[in-house]
Amino acid sequence: MPSAIEQIVDAYVRLKNRRGLDALMMHRQRLAIDLKSRSGYDFSLPINQVDEEIAIIEAGLSRLKSPNPPAA
Repeated sequence: MPSAIEQIVDAYVRLKNRRGLDALMMHRQRLAIDLKSRSGYDFSLPINQVDEEIAIIEAGLSRLKSPNPPAA
């Protein structure tokens, strides 16, 4: 079963909503920077989760950029 972020990214790609994907990416990047700047606690699990979500969003952005194959 796809994760929530995968479902959200898929919906944005289907709707060709690049602005939504860009906003999602910026939010996750700010979150990653914030988590990586903190100390006093092991933030490795949430950092890894955010990094995985960033990779999923990047893949969605790539799907938007790639030309659609012609319909048969």
